Amino acid sequence: MPDLSALLFPAAAGMLGGAMNALAGGGTFATLPALIALGLPSNIANATSNVALLPGAGASAWEYRDELAPVGGMPVRALAAITFAGGLVGSTLLVLTPTRAFDLIIPWLLLFAFVVMAFGRRASDWLHARVTIGPKTLVTAQSLLGIYGGYFGGGVGLITTAVYGLLAAADPRSLFSIRTLMLAVANGAAAIVFVAIGMVRWWACLPMLLGGILGGWLGARIGKRLPHGVVRLWTLLVTGATTLVFFVRAYG
Repeated sequence: MPDLSALLFPAAAGMLGGAMNALAGGGTFATLPALIALGLPSNIANATSNVALLPGAGASAWEYRDELAPVGGMPVRALAAITFAGGLVGSTLLVLTPTRAFDLIIPWLLLFAFVVMAFGRRASDWLHARVTIGPKTLVTAQSLLGIYGGYFGGGVGLITTAVYGLLAAADPRSLFSIRTLMLAVANGAAAIVFVAIGMVRWWACLPMLLGGILGGWLGARIGKRLPHGVVRLWTLLVTGATTLVFFVRAYG
């Protein structure tokens, strides 16, 4: 049975992760390292983190519900259905991935999330100056986002913001609601698979889950008032530092 500190630690990480998801995404950058530090294998830690952050994402989505709107002409329900199907596929792929292989893959997924967050807006401006993107492209992108969210989820909120900006020319602040909802849907689909397979370590998941609910609610409340630049800078710092740590862990 874990001692009190081993329960408070994931609770605090869950609160931070829930707040980060509500503000700009990237909550996994707080929860995954915490669970690995507690001794969980990386794939088990990822599954546990996914389930723990689900209620917090739901709390944030509820807080933002009055801001929900279609993206690029695609209805919210259609995007949610695509995301759910992708989440099931991605989580199944994680179940089939050996732990050591996942250790080597994680840093590259984190780096991808960091690069998208850092340069996604510039890429969006460049692309929209040259091409016109239709609904089919958005459906394809949403499918890939769902798969990524179910498989790993680290930075999926950041990537979703960047992709929507890239494909739909949407302002990041206007995406808080839809991005948070898609995160909750992907996590929900993955949670079904992870719980059914038995990949969740509940002694760490439950305190992290409670912390995530509080953090998600608080983060959404703060997010309605906080300038986007401040949120983006904080998220970039956390994402960059976590990516570096995971590269050293896997290849150092």
